[in-house]
Parts: sequence; structure tokens; C-alpha cells
Amino acid sequence: MSTRPILLGLRPVLLMCLIGTSLLLAGPAHAMFSGENWQGKWVLIPEQSSALDVFDTLSLDFREVTADRVTMGERWGSDRFLEEVLDLNVGGAVNHVPIQHKVFASNVFMGVRREVGLTRSIKAQWVEPFAKLELLEVLPVHSSQGRSNLDHKSTIALNGDGTVLTWTITRPTRSSDAPLVYRLKREGYRDAFFMKMTDNWGIDEDLPAQAALITLQGVVNRQGPLLYFVYGEQWDFRFTGQIKDYYQAKKQFSFKELKTLRAALTQFKGQVSNYIVWDKDVRTSLIVSFTLAGLEDAIVVSEEFIPLMEEFGLKQVADFRGKFTGQRDVEIYQWAYDQYWDRCSKDYIVWMGGDAGRRMRPGVADFGMNKKCFFTDLSTKANDPKWEDEYAMADKLFSEMNPMGICFGWHSYAKDKERDHVKLASSHVIRVSGLHTLPNTSFNMQVPLSPGFKFRNHFNVKAGETITPERKVYIAAVQTDSLGIGAWTRPGRGTIPYAWQVSMNWLWMSPSVLEMFYDQATPNDLFIAGLSGPGYMYAKAIPRDALPQVIDQSLEFMKSLDLNIFEFMDYSEGASIEGNPDLPRSLIDIYFEKMPDAIGFLNGYAPAYTFMHQDGRVLVSYDYYMSQGRSEREVVADLRELAAINDRRPYFLLMHVRQWSDITRVKAVLDELGPEFEVVPLDVFLKMAATDPTFEEYTRPEGSLP
Repeated sequence: MSTRPILLGLRPVLLMCLIGTSLLLAGPAHAMFSGENWQGKWVLIPEQSSALDVFDTLSLDFREVTADRVTMGERWGSDRFLEEVLDLNVGGAVNHVPIQHKVFASNVFMGVRREVGLTRSIKAQWVEPFAKLELLEVLPVHSSQGRSNLDHKSTIALNGDGTVLTWTITRPTRSSDAPLVYRLKREGYRDAFFMKMTDNWGIDEDLPAQAALITLQGVVNRQGPLLYFVYGEQWDFRFTGQIKDYYQAKKQFSFKELKTLRAALTQFKGQVSNYIVWDKDVRTSLIVSFTLAGLEDAIVVSEEFIPLMEEFGLKQVADFRGKFTGQRDVEIYQWAYDQYWDRCSKDYIVWMGGDAGRRMRPGVADFGMNKKCFFTDLSTKANDPKWEDEYAMADKLFSEMNPMGICFGWHSYAKDKERDHVKLASSHVIRVSGLHTLPNTSFNMQVPLSPGFKFRNHFNVKAGETITPERKVYIAAVQTDSLGIGAWTRPGRGTIPYAWQVSMNWLWMSPSVLEMFYDQATPNDLFIAGLSGPGYMYAKAIPRDALPQVIDQSLEFMKSLDLNIFEFMDYSEGASIEGNPDLPRSLIDIYFEKMPDAIGFLNGYAPAYTFMHQDGRVLVSYDYYMSQGRSEREVVADLRELAAINDRRPYFLLMHVRQWSDITRVKAVLDELGPEFEVVPLDVFLKMAATDPTFEEYTRPEGSLP
């Protein structure tokens, strides 16, 4: 067989011998592949490959692939590069390939050179038809002790869905546990772009440019996961950078950075056609603009960007400058309702609240656009004359949505409370999925689980196991708020048993983000389900006739995510401290009956008082909330005092930790408590409490909910 001329870059650099031992992706058996599945160009995934030393990249170009013949081009490097085309008979015949350059490309810093003028002997065969190609090579080389023939066993293997090649080399002279592995993906497959956001979200700061970018994201990501943002250090969800790294390391994504709105428009020219102008003097006009942007696939800009839009040939579909001057929010939203509501989704809605005044952080806007949502920040506070017309409209919007719909975003910090918002949504059987800062969901929703991936939790209790407690104070620590909104990446995780509340809607909203968490979990990390439903709901506010549907959906998610502990939080009867966070027995009985595989239940956020033992399972409320403002010394004193007040042993102390406290701080507290205290995994905690329930049973009196 012939070999075509080698082309070298700045310095002579050689092609490495081919590469083998297949590392297939987890997943089902190969589909019926053909040569077409191999043809085309494949490029290196650096994060999943052995180091290339002086080479910065690697590619393969399969030009002919049949049962009997393979023709492939190889290129190592970019500025410094080597190109070679191999024509190989397949089926066991020996292919004699002239050696035209000395460099031993697989290990250029080893003192080994190829013998120019001699030939490589390569036998090629399909181990699995069009799924795994094996190459057996004898390569004449020269080292400091003279000439020898180096044997190679190489394979090039196609993964189960035909998107990744694994190219590995093993040699008898090399340790079997250190093969050289190179993984390549189809050129263009999962190529994406990223941009860095600042923490300046004021209308007079970077909000206009960053809101424009988020709406651009909402448009271009309709065509696939193309544009991703890494948010600033002050962003609620701290892990946008880690998710990007994970996508590169495991999901075969390649990201190129774009640094300006102009650069983004240039890259995506032709993919966005429309724009909308909002009024910086009327903040609510931006929220209305998001609604229309989702319906018209438009980018949203303030007036200083109009020349840029015209330069790129975009069409203006609305100009809200001066349109809403002097109007109250409810009047503006009523106008938007009249204009757009009929075209908007009835399964999804966005409350673009959170920050107020001259500041907005619309991280969820791209997703709201994707789902063609109606955007608002109406007050949900009942019985308040100041907001009664806004409340009436909010109630109307929820009532016209489909049951089990989802409200994304968050309530307005300037108008109402979280408890008002979730109570009203729950009363209409609408799930809340916060926050307004939820980032990159139009991207994340399009990154599926790895083939064959199954969610596996780190349980500490076997089915049917009984655990007998000692005369101790047992503490279980729980981090809620969607895996701590970013506490996951803080110091100390894995050093002590810890429970993490999962936002179960992420199973379809951001499946690979959950995959990352499960991949990274240590044996000390246990995932639990919440809150009150398949999303954030208040169980007491859900109409009783809707509970079966709510619980069934919760069970479906719990099964998929391998969860067996369920958490309630309910402030439908007032604030966390002076209100009533407890649950009536009749309600608890329904969940106990319909969730027979749940090993236990939690309740509260701040301390609550519902405790129940039934059929060998317990519902336990939080006895302590570890707040941001208390010093470690004060927390230690609090926990010791709780143990003194609750002097029966065992005493089961459930502690809620917020994202402000990383696990290093929690561990420092627990280490000071003394030998009577023991921190245990939450599932062990619940099993022990069920064995020896020293708490006094209490449920909220029936009929007290207005």
C-alpha cells in the first residue's frame, strides 16, 4: 500500500504510530454501523486524551471506509503539524508503509526515533464490523542502545452513538496500566461558544448589554446548545464555570470565547433577525420585552444599541420607549396580557422578580424565551390594599395556566414574600422553580445524559435494615436550596456525612448538570427530594384532590433520581418564625400512604415542630437552623444547649445549613461538640429515629388553615 507525502510545519514533527485499546462510552450495544459512520473529519477532545507534548491538536479524516479498505488522513498539530494519508487493506494482509520521518510522535520527549527509509508493517482488521478497527504494527526504531522492532497493538473504536472515536496504543514495552489514549469527536459536534458576565447588573451599568446577550442566547440556542455564559463570582448559582468544565471533560464540548455583543452578533449572524427596544426609564418595559422576544425570536436592546442592530441588518419589531411612561406595573402587564397572553405557553410562566429598582438579574430569561413564556413580576401578596390589583391579576394568570405547570423565576423582593408567591402558585397546582438567576437553561436542557448513565445515590442503609441507636446526640446536616445554590463547590464537601436537596425538575431542565453532581458525589454525599412536590410547592396549599397527581409526579422523579427521602417546607400559614410551618396529620397520612418506598420525611426550613412515627418510618422537623450571622462558638453553644434541653437519649437533632456556611465551617462546629455528639448520614439518622423515636409526636391541629 502507498503512503502520500508528509507535510511538515515549523519544525519536523512526525506522525505517531496508530493508537488502540478501545475505551467505549457507557451505553447500549453498537447500532448497525457502516463505513458512512466513520467518514469525515474527527478532532481531538484534549480533556479526555493523553498529552500531545509539542502538538496542540490531532485530527483524523476518513475518506474511504469499507469492509476491505480504509483510507484515512492524519494530522498532528496546527502551527507545527504533520499530515499523512494511509491506504490500508483490511483483513489481515500486511501493509508495508515507508517511514519518511524519524520523530516518534506518541512520545516526542523519549529518546526513540523511527528508522527513515525502512517500512512499517501494519495488519488491519475489523474486530467488530465498522465499530472497532484493530491495527497490529511492527515499527523499526532506534534508541541509544541501537536498532529494534517495536510492536504495537492499536484499535480505533466508535462509541455507541457514533459521535466519538477512541484511539489507544499499547506496546509490550509500556506498562499495561498506562496506555496512550486519544479521543476524537466529529468535527463540529458540540462546538459551542461562551462569554463571561460581570456582576454589574444595574440599568446604568452592564444590564443593557447583558440582557441583550441573554436574549441572544434564547434565540440561537433554539438551534442547539450554542451559547453558554460563565457568570460572576457574586452570582447565586456559583457553578457555571464548573459545569462548562464538566461539559468539556465528559460531554465532548469545545468552547470558544466571545468577548463582546458585537463579536456574538458576528458569530451568529443570520441566526437572529429581529430586535426589540426597551425603555431604560421604565424598568417593567424590559420584562414585557422578554415576553415578546420569546414570541418573535428577538434580541432585546436599549436605545444605545440600535445602531448596532441596524448595522447587522436586524428588523425592529417593537419600540417601547415612551410607551409605558407614567403607568403602573399592573397597567403595563394588563396591556401585555391583552397583546400576548393568547400566544404564550400555559404550561410555563416566568416571574422576573428578585432584584428590584434600577437592577435586574434576568438569568432565566433565555429559558423563558425558549418556552414562549409570559413574563411578569406582579405581587402575590393577598389582603394588601397596596397590591390588591396586582394580586388579582397574578391570581388570574395562575388560574389560566394548566395544572402542574411551572413558574420559573422568583417573586419581587420589593413587592411580596416568598411565602406569598409559593402559596398562590401551589393553590393553583403550579410548581415553582427558582430563581430569577437560574442560568443557561436553554443550553443545559439540550445536553442529554451520557449513554447508559443511571443516577445512583450513596445510600447507607440496606432495604429492611434496622439500626439501633446508642445513648448519644445524633446530628444530621442538610443543605437545601437546589444543592445549596452553589455550596456544592465550596470547601470541605465529602469530609462529613451531608445531605443535599435536589431540585427534581432539573431532571428534564438540566439533566447533565445533575449528572455532574452525581458523578462528583462522594460516599458522604446523600441526595434527597423536595420540596413538597415535583418542584417547590406548599403541601397545605395544594388542593387535596390534586395531591395524587402531585405525588405521582414526585415519585416518578424520585425513582429516576434514586431518592428515598422526601422533604416538606410550608409557609402557607405565615412567616418562618412567627407563622405555622407544621403539617396536619391528615396530610402527612396521604404522603406516607402514597410514598411507601420513602424511608423517611423531613419538614421545615427554620425550626419546625411536626414529628410523627408511623409504620416504622418517621417525619422529623428541623431542630436547628445554622444562620449566617452566628459565630462558630455561638453555634456550638446553641447545639449543646439544645442537647441539654432535650435530655433523653438518643436525641435526634436535624440541622439545616444554608449556602453561606461551607462544609469546612460546619465540620469545625461539629468537631467542637464532644464525644456525646455524632454526625451521621441522614438515612441512618431517620432509621435510628424510627427504631427509638424519643421525640414527642406533634402535628398541626386540623382546620387551622384559612
